[in-house]
Amino acid sequence: MGFFTSATQTIPTAAEIPKHIAVIMDGNGRWARKRFLPRVAGHKRGVETVRDLVKYCVTLKVEYLTLFAFSSENWRRPTEEVSYLMGLFMHALKREVAKLHQNNIKLIMIGDRSRFDAELVAQIEASEQLTAGNTGLVLTIAANYGGRWDVLQAVNKMQLVAPQLTGFYREDHLTPYLSMSYAPEPDLFIRTGGETRISNFLLWQLAYTELYFTDTLWPDFNEAAFNLAIQSYQNRERRFGRTSEQLVEPKA
Repeated sequence: MGFFTSATQTIPTAAEIPKHIAVIMDGNGRWARKRFLPRVAGHKRGVETVRDLVKYCVTLKVEYLTLFAFSSENWRRPTEEVSYLMGLFMHALKREVAKLHQNNIKLIMIGDRSRFDAELVAQIEASEQLTAGNTGLVLTIAANYGGRWDVLQAVNKMQLVAPQLTGFYREDHLTPYLSMSYAPEPDLFIRTGGETRISNFLLWQLAYTELYFTDTLWPDFNEAAFNLAIQSYQNRERRFGRTSEQLVEPKA
């Protein structure tokens, strides 16, 4: 699998439909609390929203969808909730991977797997292997992932593989070792739940991504809400350092 250069090195093609969409799925707990349900009920409902969004992205011919499922900071949550999330993660993989495979979707997991138990790691690896040859939507799940961790692990790998580069690094040296070197940088970032920050998600990759924040809680993020995000993206002017006039100048 090859790797992509960054938006600071080359100018990506801006399409009507984002090629790559990255999402922070926020608001499951608040959705449950509003209904006087335990927080875990919100997480369970959130899995259904993931399923619907994946289907819709396939319909729109989105090529890459990246979902932030569990950050490296989420271990700070109550032990009971973390335990439930790990179980839900395992259950979702077992239940959904066959459907993903049937629909030609490639599943990739990024993040530090060292804190996951052996059974979950084995399930992740089996799911990736099953779908590795698929050529449709690339669905990436970020679990125990952090943007700073990503950059640091890339630097460490680069130093091991190419120690002769010590002291002089360029973007193209580092890019192959980033977790998402196989994908173009996201065109559109969406965060649900009303928070307006990127929370250590894809720090390197979001440099030129269009950001969209919505108060809609993740379990309520339906097709209509997703369309609003797409429409917002379509109204943006993606200059990548150029002027507005350059975008309309005829090519020589």
